[in-house]
Amino acid sequence: MRLPRNLSGADLVKRLKWLGYHVTRQSGSHMRLASTAHGEHHIAMPRHDPLRIGTLAAVLDAVAVRHGLSRDVLLDRLFN
Repeated sequence: MRLPRNLSGADLVKRLKWLGYHVTRQSGSHMRLASTAHGEHHIAMPRHDPLRIGTLAAVLDAVAVRHGLSRDVLLDRLFN
């Protein structure tokens, strides 16, 4: 599946909530997400609108690896 091109950081946070991620802190335009599913995991990401493709890909790759999914499966679950 192709990465969405118009996704903001706030939209991605809303979609990642079903995996147990929540914002633990924010400093300026960047935020830190945490999840305790499958062990504790932290991700730092910008709250930009839209997110750059490389940034989005890196965040999704980190989440997919942590949850034992491929990026395509994760995208399918997040956006369908």
